[in-house]
Amino acid sequence: MSAPSLTPSKEAGIRPPQPPVDGPPRRGGSFGRSLKRNLTAHGFLIGAVLCFAFFSWYPMVREFFLAFQKTDRGEVSWVGLDNLSTVFNDPAFWQAWRNTALYTLLALVLGFAVPFVAAIVINELRHGKGYLRLLVYLPVMLPPVASVLLFKYLYDPGYGMLNEVFGFFGLPEQQWLQDPGLSLLSVVIASTWMNMGGAALIYLAALQGIPGELYEAAELDGAGLLRKIWHVTIPQTRLILSLMLLMQIISTMQVFVEPFLLTGGAGPEGSTTTVVHLIYQYAFNFNDYGAAAALGLLLLVLLAGFSAAYVKLSRAEDE
Repeated sequence: MSAPSLTPSKEAGIRPPQPPVDGPPRRGGSFGRSLKRNLTAHGFLIGAVLCFAFFSWYPMVREFFLAFQKTDRGEVSWVGLDNLSTVFNDPAFWQAWRNTALYTLLALVLGFAVPFVAAIVINELRHGKGYLRLLVYLPVMLPPVASVLLFKYLYDPGYGMLNEVFGFFGLPEQQWLQDPGLSLLSVVIASTWMNMGGAALIYLAALQGIPGELYEAAELDGAGLLRKIWHVTIPQTRLILSLMLLMQIISTMQVFVEPFLLTGGAGPEGSTTTVVHLIYQYAFNFNDYGAAAALGLLLLVLLAGFSAAYVKLSRAEDE
């Protein structure tokens, strides 16, 4: 006698359990979640784009039109190149460009080299790197106005600490902000101290990414510290150095806060008048917004041309 079958028979009218069928997922729920997620992301993106367009793109477009317009008692009229002619015929125009170029050159010597040297020194130390990084970056965390007022106190010819240090070593006291030959250099020194922290940390991060085997190979070849820096450090950080050079030039060509607070903007005999300060004078002292926009447009074209040339040269070197 055979054993009863455990499998349900068709005659009994009982269907065996069927395996689940993998069909297409429900599109309604997943589509709704995806749409909600994308709408949220696009909402944040649209907000950022609108803010950037309102505070960056619109002023640039408005400046372009203002450079060829004249506003007189609320009436706007097109004047063509008259604003550019007014700017070019101003004696302060060429002095402002000379001061800006000299400031940029001095800032490259100090503001570009000093942070790199500070980063190398910190990277070579074995202990206290965290404290030194904090010490170097501390000026960046201070408000610019507070930092400038600190240097204004240091430069004071009567009770300034810098002249007291000079007198202690028997050196003659200096009129740091009152002497036309020293005022621009004094502004560069203050600006370098205020802004070197961020650049130093960027250089330090680039230095820590250099493989140690390269330095070991250089030491085996008998290379000293300077040769290791020249043949290993600089080539390995060439990309970040070139990028920081471009950013340094662009930022120094637009300097305004430091000379405005230290020397009142123009300085003794106009020695610290920069292009941006001249734009400020046209707009808010002379109420000539057309000339201010024309000078700003010239600065924009110059910096854009320099950036384009830099990108082209960088691509040529990479190829």
